[in-house]
Amino acid sequence: MQNNKGPGVASMFTPKAHPPSTLNPIPSSSPAFGTPAHTLKPFSIGPPSKATILPILLPPATLRPLAFRTFTKKHSLTLASTALQELATFIGRHCGSGWREEGLAEKVLEEVARSWKNRNGGVIVDGNSPELKDILKTLEGNMSGGRIGTAPELSRQNSFALDVAQESELSNTRLGLRPASNVVRQDIQTSFGMSSLGMQEDEPDDEGLNHPRNWLKVVNAFDQPRMLYNISKKHFERYNVIHQRLLRNELFQSSAVAITKGPPSLKRSSSSGLTTQQTHKITPIANLLGRHGTHHMLLGMLSVLPTGNLAINDLTGTISLDLSHAVAIPENSAWFVPGMIILVDGVYEEEEESIGKGLGASNGIGGVIGGRFQAFFIGQPPCEKRKATLGVSGLDGGQDHTIGGGFGWIDFLGVGSERAVGPKMRKLERRLLRQTQPDPDLPSRDRIIIVGELNLDQPRALQALRKILTTYAMEPEGSSPMTFVLTGNFTQHAMMAGGGASGGSVEYKEYFDSLASVLTDFPTLLQTSTFVFVPGDNDGWASSFSSGSAVPLPRKAVPDMFTSRIRRAFATANTEASSRSGAGGEAIWTSNPARLSVFGPSHEIVLFRDDISARLRRTAVRLNTSSNSNAENQENDPTPQSKNPNDDDVEMASALENNDNMDVDPSSISNKSKPKTPDIPHDVQTARRLVKTILDQGYLCPFRQAIRPVHWDYAGALHLYPLPTVLVLVDPTAPPFALTYEGCHVMNPGPVLVTSRRGVGRWIEYELGGTGKIRECMF
Repeated sequence: MQNNKGPGVASMFTPKAHPPSTLNPIPSSSPAFGTPAHTLKPFSIGPPSKATILPILLPPATLRPLAFRTFTKKHSLTLASTALQELATFIGRHCGSGWREEGLAEKVLEEVARSWKNRNGGVIVDGNSPELKDILKTLEGNMSGGRIGTAPELSRQNSFALDVAQESELSNTRLGLRPASNVVRQDIQTSFGMSSLGMQEDEPDDEGLNHPRNWLKVVNAFDQPRMLYNISKKHFERYNVIHQRLLRNELFQSSAVAITKGPPSLKRSSSSGLTTQQTHKITPIANLLGRHGTHHMLLGMLSVLPTGNLAINDLTGTISLDLSHAVAIPENSAWFVPGMIILVDGVYEEEEESIGKGLGASNGIGGVIGGRFQAFFIGQPPCEKRKATLGVSGLDGGQDHTIGGGFGWIDFLGVGSERAVGPKMRKLERRLLRQTQPDPDLPSRDRIIIVGELNLDQPRALQALRKILTTYAMEPEGSSPMTFVLTGNFTQHAMMAGGGASGGSVEYKEYFDSLASVLTDFPTLLQTSTFVFVPGDNDGWASSFSSGSAVPLPRKAVPDMFTSRIRRAFATANTEASSRSGAGGEAIWTSNPARLSVFGPSHEIVLFRDDISARLRRTAVRLNTSSNSNAENQENDPTPQSKNPNDDDVEMASALENNDNMDVDPSSISNKSKPKTPDIPHDVQTARRLVKTILDQGYLCPFRQAIRPVHWDYAGALHLYPLPTVLVLVDPTAPPFALTYEGCHVMNPGPVLVTSRRGVGRWIEYELGGTGKIRECMF
């Protein structure tokens, strides 16, 4: 379904301020985010002018028209009054009376705007921000005769002659790409094209940067940048994210040469060689007023009315939804739960007393629309690949190959944007992996070991963990895995909600002390690997008031007071190996969910612990199967305009079914017969259904607040947009699996103890950039 290679695919976010003759072949991101219309190019370096500049007092109101054209019209930035005052003072002091006639002010404003965007300063330019002051201070040192020159120590020739390790460290710091142990943001000289020179082809001399693990960063959910896409406020919100993602799909884009016949439908072309194309249109709910008996396709949130009936609502209104005849497309491919964003295809039916009156609303636009929407087919909004979202492709994801005008310039995790540092990070990854893997027969050093739910109050779980760690401790020296991920619940029940004087806290700490005793027996792994601990709902402190029920997401890490002995074990192991080169191992207690960033935006791994499969089964809406609904629809046809369900099955599938499906071939759908269900094991079908539901929603918690509460201030950490490269979904209520959907590899190790077989432990071994392997051991 994704086909963004053709020139006819229009991006919603491509700037339109440039004439066609001057368009850069590389589209830009959304102007709302202040992203550049063209890639950064070095400015022309000429001899500095020796003319003497006499400072003048430049009123901000005089500079406002020129600043508005440069910042707002050209770069889509909002200039605050304090920033305008700072710029007016700076230009008056350094450009003098020639600021207008000689065009000196325009060049200064252009350079400031570029520098601001390269630092990801946001849409609003604030005069009190240290970023703007630092930009002006840097610019001041390179001004001569009112023009921007280049100081000898900052010339491009000398910058290439810098020590490679120093230059790499300086550039990485500017881009927020310092190793995880020293993350400092110091943007210096980014607007001068220096950021693109950070990753030289030479190998870094700093031993601390020579190991892939030093480019691993754990992003806590509470530290992740907040991204809320709102059309008017230029933010990210869930409905608008899915809506703009849907409109970027070619099946929802109208063509000037397309020929459509008959009423709006979801007709799919029977041959790819046809010259006509039928596109689909989303109807706002408010536009249903007075259109009784017409066929529409709605995009909205499935909700429950106070009366207990189902409804669908979007930004314009709400309408009662009748799913008694609805069939899921593709059949049994996903769950549909109140709180999800869904696509429904059907007919609008007004109330009988409202027919002929021209209005069918009880509360008007924005309220509940009178009547009901009779749904025939329901489906998930189609997913979008990560490369299409970021607008890049190619071997290195470089700027030479683009798809549409995605969000490539947006730094979603605070580790650098894809368009700015992605290609350089991939080159660095290949170089470092070759260095650390001289012998191809040795185990890979860039492996991530994922251990599922580890109940420390079960002695057999610790035995299984000991056997797993022994497996990797016996490997040759220098080939230890990069990361171990251990996930909760670390106790079977909500221990912190127990009675007694300690409230269960003493017992809870003793369990982690037992884990520390196991880890102490493997000093080599503690010295060379990063251990990441992800909590569950039964872990402290949240379980002290939830008593094991669903706690709000995201949730914080396990408090330090319970994990002090584990940290001490790592400190002891690193002290004993202080003579070794490189950074030692570490234990990171993070939030749920959390993200691992490896080599900047090259690898984004989401870690999430939740019993989401069981929750989906409990709260899902029951739908008819196609075989049952065919007979019902033929006997109880709600309107004369309803069509053959078998035909609609195929038509709706074209809009809701992705071409690049799971790694297991999807069900085939025929025009002449109902969809055939292949002989696929039940566990595989369950896994595919779970993965498609979550990734199509682009959200880790698509439930109502009453079912799974969310901290709204941090709800952005639950978004899966753009799709991560890997999603680790630890769910003991779902079968263990490892599969790929739309380029996103999803893995579930399940619990570490295999309940069906005694004395068997299970985990997943994932090699960076590859696929996960489910492994088992006897203990």
